[in-house]
Amino acid sequence: MENNVFSSIADGAQIEGKFLQTFNKNFVLVQTILDQNRLLINEINRNQESKIPDNLSRNVGLIKELNNNIRRVVDLYADLSDSAKSMEASYEGESAGTIKSDGRGGLKRVRSEN
Repeated sequence: MENNVFSSIADGAQIEGKFLQTFNKNFVLVQTILDQNRLLINEINRNQESKIPDNLSRNVGLIKELNNNIRRVVDLYADLSDSAKSMEASYEGESAGTIKSDGRGGLKRVRSEN
């Protein structure tokens, strides 16, 4: 029984590590995209204020790029959500319910009702 508990804790730590790795990777990507969006929005605003036909035409492409970036951010957040759900499901299914997430990134032992 004790080996089961330690094995479950090790498995939980591995799952948590993968989640944190995915979170960090996606967070960096999201931040990069949001920084790029800020630059795009500034350029779109400058082009709009200039009222120069070529600049206004360029805004069409810039707005499409902005929309694509927003879709990418949504997809990255969806990936994070899926990873979190997967991690939670792994915690709930470990060791026949003897180990569960405590909701704060840790694990707690759950007493059997037998």
